[in-house]
Amino acid sequence: MRRDEIWDAETARRYDTPGTGMFAPEVLEPVVERLAELAGDGRALEFAIGTGRVAVPLAGRGVPVTGIELSQPMVDQLRTKANEATIPVIIGDMATATAPGEYALVYLVYNTISNLLTQAEQIECFRNAARHLTSGGRFVIELWVPELRKLPPGQQAMVWHCEPGYIGLDTYDVLRQHVVSHHFSFDESRQARLSRSPHRYIWPAELDLMAQLAGFELEGRHADWAGAAFTAESRSHVSVYRIPPSG
Repeated sequence: MRRDEIWDAETARRYDTPGTGMFAPEVLEPVVERLAELAGDGRALEFAIGTGRVAVPLAGRGVPVTGIELSQPMVDQLRTKANEATIPVIIGDMATATAPGEYALVYLVYNTISNLLTQAEQIECFRNAARHLTSGGRFVIELWVPELRKLPPGQQAMVWHCEPGYIGLDTYDVLRQHVVSHHFSFDESRQARLSRSPHRYIWPAELDLMAQLAGFELEGRHADWAGAAFTAESRSHVSVYRIPPSG
């Protein structure tokens, strides 16, 4: 499955869920609040900007936002909410594509760095963030913690979420640090809709080493956007890396 096949026109049409899920105010508002704080008076660059879930409200807060996005259909959906002058977008891979100018903040939310399926690509993503940042600039990553402790011995699959009308199932390849997320949606009929996406999971310590290779230092890590403490039981983290100020 290529990324451009996953993030196609059908996915773009179904991606936005205004007011619910990822778009619920209690989910989205802490993200925008924290990113606006980190950007300060500077410009922000979003890797994998998608349909503008975060970029549109962040721009609404007065932060100039530019995006990099691989999927044209996702950008087309973004354009129903903001024009090119408001939120410029460069079509390309977040590990290699460049945007004009320098930025105080680069951010990558909702586990998206794991869409890069090799360690080398993920390191290049850090290096790409570094080349866009001013001295003292920050790179923020939101990422889930691999839940291998919950994987039964000898098993390759685990249900990670279950609710009426939906089951989320992950299958693991621990040799390559790969996981495929399977999303089953269904109703009262006998039919179900399946969507899948491949990922390469990253341990927090491995992520920190990638950051060091690109010239970053870890400034802080929390369990969520509101600043909860990151512990051994945390299922995800928001990590803030910084380019050390020159001089």
